Amino acid sequence: MAQTVEVIIDEAGNIHLLESIKVRGQRRALVTILEEEPIEKINETALLSEKALAEDWNRPEEDKAWLHLQLDQ
Repeated sequence: MAQTVEVIIDEAGNIHLLESIKVRGQRRALVTILEEEPIEKINETALLSEKALAEDWNRPEEDKAWLHLQLDQ
């Protein structure tokens, strides 16, 4: 099955994978060179955690617990 992964190609032409991949034996690959510059690496763990943390943080009990810090402003 074909899979797509993002890589960075440095000025010397070296390919750097942005994530680890597993393949069985040797495989061929196609590389598409995009015109745009690479974007900063986003912390995927933080993005994946955001929804779960928001559910916990956005409760009235949390607002009450941190209220004393907001009053000092």
